[in-house]
Amino acid sequence: MTETELKIRVVGDPVLRKKARKVGRVTARHRDILSKMARLMYEASGVGLAAPQVGIDEQMIVVDIGKGLYKLVNPRILKKEGQQAIEEGCLSVPGISVRVKRAKRILLQALDEDGKTVSFDAEDFLACACQHEIDHLLGKLIIDYAPLWKRIVFRKKLKEKRNL
Repeated sequence: MTETELKIRVVGDPVLRKKARKVGRVTARHRDILSKMARLMYEASGVGLAAPQVGIDEQMIVVDIGKGLYKLVNPRILKKEGQQAIEEGCLSVPGISVRVKRAKRILLQALDEDGKTVSFDAEDFLACACQHEIDHLLGKLIIDYAPLWKRIVFRKKLKEKRNL
């Protein structure tokens, strides 16, 4: 599959469990992938998408909670404050939602699509969405936050969906 045919990978695909590689230098290829990821995210009615979710093993995310699109390369959280728990869904874990505890406010640093360093504070839902996408870069999924008994139920439910 070429990067022009990006599609969302679902739980069970090994790429979702790999730690993504850091991007050395942002190139036209990265800008193209970020734009395609954003299009795919909007088509799927998502608020974020990470490169591993489309089978690309690099640290790139797109996020838009309805207040503007962020295209971020090598994002990292410099500071966390407070706590919130939000019911989260995921395009790679269809039909499942998990209540996840995350920081209420974060200070995030990344490269933008032009390779320039950007830093910004994210609060509430934006903070949640950014943390969710950064989890994908580490090979972590929302189901990892669920208690063991619930993970067993999720596995069964996801297996049934695949067998339909």
